[in-house]
Amino acid sequence: MSRYFSMFVRISDADPDRTEAVQQAAEGEWSFDAWHESDGVLTSGGDGQLGGGESDDEFAQRLAKAIWTANGGFCEVEVHSTNLDDLPYESFCFDQSDYVRLTAPS
Repeated sequence: MSRYFSMFVRISDADPDRTEAVQQAAEGEWSFDAWHESDGVLTSGGDGQLGGGESDDEFAQRLAKAIWTANGGFCEVEVHSTNLDDLPYESFCFDQSDYVRLTAPS
């Protein structure tokens, strides 16, 4: 069963000569959108599915390993995951009495 997630990655202190390789490695693991770079920090986010029973923690570890390999060593990798299938939500249902109340002149 696959589950729908939003993933955000923040990569700090990667080798500046390997920025493109790091981005490509991350994109090989997840469908990251546009990358942003500021003061040596790369960030990107994207939505996709985890399948095969993989947890978001397992995915984050897999992503970090791919990034470290592409970087040729350690850099700080921060992953934020949001399970889009299980978000909190509110429901609002309006009946005829609500219509009368909400459309009445003030």
